[in-house]
Amino acid sequence: QTITNMWFVAYMTDLLDVKPGEKVLEIGSGSGYQASVLYQITPNVYSIEIVEPLAKQAAARWKELGFTKISGKAADGYFGWQEHAPFDKIVVTCAADHVPTFLLQQLKNGGTMVIPVGNPFDRQTLLLIKKKEDGKITTQRLNSCKFVPFTGKMLEKYKK
Repeated sequence: QTITNMWFVAYMTDLLDVKPGEKVLEIGSGSGYQASVLYQITPNVYSIEIVEPLAKQAAARWKELGFTKISGKAADGYFGWQEHAPFDKIVVTCAADHVPTFLLQQLKNGGTMVIPVGNPFDRQTLLLIKKKEDGKITTQRLNSCKFVPFTGKMLEKYKK
């Protein structure tokens, strides 16, 4: 598994504009780095990783660092984490070919999502999605980027 470049993690974190006490969902825990950065701002971090050994390694790393309030689980992030919704912020660290409806539904009104969208096997465009207080969605296309593919439900149609 790869790790997102540290400057890009900082960039995505900055785009989220997380405030202390906000609840953040991360899709794609990987090594646990992005969740660890978010934890420096708010202890309310929930992180999903589809590869179970990676989810376990990330959880062990967080425990070792004393980041005991990060909640992680091994699951398909496509479906989000309904039990803890709504989230103030959602960050996706894997490439999606569309924005999962489940994630939009779990984003709080007034919330922000950052997600790379496009061909999961080529380059994507980083999207900044805002859900206004009235529930209306606005999308801003930002940088070109390349992330590992979102797996699980997202890749079923590709037979991978």
